[in-house]
Parts: sequence; C-alpha cells; structure tokens
Amino acid sequence: MPHPAPDGAYLLELRDELLRAPVETVPLGALRITGSLRHTEEGPARSRKPADTGAGCPPLLVHRPTMTVIDGNRRLREAKTHGRTTIAVRFFDGSVQDGHLLAVVLNMAHGLPPTLEERTAAAERILTSRPHWSDRCVADVAGLSGAKTAEIRRRLLGSPAPDAKRVGRDGRARAVDPSRGRERAAALLRQHPGASLRHIARQAGVSPATVAAVRDRIARGDDVAVASRPARGAGTGGADAGVPRTEPRPARPLAEAGQPADAVEIHRLLRRDPSLRLTETGRTVLRLLDAGAAVTRDKDAIAASVPPHCMSAVARLAEAYAKSWQLFAAEIQSMGSAGRV
Repeated sequence: MPHPAPDGAYLLELRDELLRAPVETVPLGALRITGSLRHTEEGPARSRKPADTGAGCPPLLVHRPTMTVIDGNRRLREAKTHGRTTIAVRFFDGSVQDGHLLAVVLNMAHGLPPTLEERTAAAERILTSRPHWSDRCVADVAGLSGAKTAEIRRRLLGSPAPDAKRVGRDGRARAVDPSRGRERAAALLRQHPGASLRHIARQAGVSPATVAAVRDRIARGDDVAVASRPARGAGTGGADAGVPRTEPRPARPLAEAGQPADAVEIHRLLRRDPSLRLTETGRTVLRLLDAGAAVTRDKDAIAASVPPHCMSAVARLAEAYAKSWQLFAAEIQSMGSAGRV
C-alpha cells in the first residue's frame, strides 16, 4: 500500500484499513518474531484481556514479505504455549520501515497504557526511521510531548543542519529554523513593496502566511527573525524542532490573537489532558480544535494564501463547516447535561 509521503495521520488511517483486511490462517512455524516495544510484555500486571490469549484472539498483523509479526508477539507466544499449530493473521504488504512504524502505532493504541520507557523507545524508533518528521508529528504517534520528543531527537541525532526541513502533521515541509526564510522575505518586501504575498513567498521559499506576518512585523518595527505566534499554538503540524531562541518572544495580546481569554485557556488545558493527548480519538479531536484555533488567530494571513479562483468555494465550505460546528457544540452540550443528571 504505497503512500507518497507517510506521516502520523497516514499510519493511523493505514492501521484502520489493515484492521478491516481479510483474515488468513498460517502455520505458527512460518512466522518470525523480532524485538517488541513492550519491555514488560510478559508480566502478569500488563497482561491483556483473557479473550486476547485464547483461540478467539484478534488476528496477528504480519509483514508478508518477511513473515515478521508486526503486532501480536505475545499472542503468538501464547498460541505456541497452548500447543496450537496455526493462527489467524492479517497481512501487510508495505515496506519494512512502514511495518516498524505500524508496530509503534498499534502497540501505543491497545492494551494497558505504555510506560514512559516504552513511549520513549517508540519515539526513538520513529526518529531513526523518519528523522524528517516534526517533533509534534512523532509525539502524536508515540504518545509523548513535543518537548520530550525534541530532547530525544537531540540525544539521538544531534543538532539539525542549518537548512533542515521537517514534515509536520499536515504533510507540509517547513524549515527547522524559519528565521532565515523570514529574513529573506523581509529583504524582498523592502525591495519590492508592491509585490504580492504569493510572489514574495515563492522567492523566499516560505508560505504566503509567513510573508503576511513578516510584513506586519516590519510595519510595527519588530524583529522579523522572531515568529509572530507562539510555537505551542494551534498550528497544524509545523516542524517544531525545539530550537532554542536567542531572545524571548513578546506575548501577543489576546485581542490580537482574536480569541477570548477563556477560549485560549480552555484550548491550553485540553491540549494537556492525557485522555485526549494519549489516545487516537483524543488526538483527532485536538487536531480539529487546533485547526479552528489557527483560523481564529490567523484568519487574515490564511485568507491571503487562498488562490483567487478558490475563494468563493472556500467561503461556502467555511460557512457549511461553521454550521456543522454549531450543531456539534449543541450535541455535546446536550450529552454533557445528560451525563450530569
């Protein structure tokens, strides 16, 4: 199942697709076991439900080209212990590297919550295989914070190259140190003040939104090398490299951010909630909320990046989505009220 640019979201989608794949029966002796991310997998305290070890256990996920078990090492050992000769499997036909990453996703998603040691091992495996992924992209899959992932990256891979780029959760590649691109954009804006944002963006190798932010900073007399919004804001997956800043970033007034104070605080608290941050469905909710916060905060720059021929369609779609969000808000408020009765 090839994919042009595998990322965390792709792996989650691929996992769900594989879990619907046909089930086949193979001899136990045909399967290979490699290392497991579960360091305490055999311990009774971390055993799974009884149904996971019997004849009716969920099928194993196996990498067909190598017949290596991607997910289900413990179930395979249990089957051998009970004298079984065959076992149900689903096959994955992709690359070995994607198989390793799928093992991470599957191990993080089921059974008891993984320990910090296991989540760290998962991040190390991802960073070794996909060093171009952003810290937040790796953190989403491994169940760690972006800061912890950045720390692991520095220990494993050292300092990034000056012009290094990383792929974020939205599949877009961004510079690890974006100050160089902002400085190029600032120089071009000063040389060609009448040029369009899109033209400057192409010349500087940055996004039109970045050019708009740089233009605003020039108008205010601020340092263009400093980003206009906090790195821990609600972006859609930028290459948050954890690069230390040379100067503190001035706080943005809430009025400028475009969000009421209570919304900012609620969003911050939700992003720190483990029940959302460390589960697949929770991370999906957070990505949706992140996108909404980004539009609220940076709507002018985002609007400037929409091609003219797409503006009408985007506007209609935004209106439809806004109505869907209102219905969604009413539904979960009703569910919350019912739960408190």
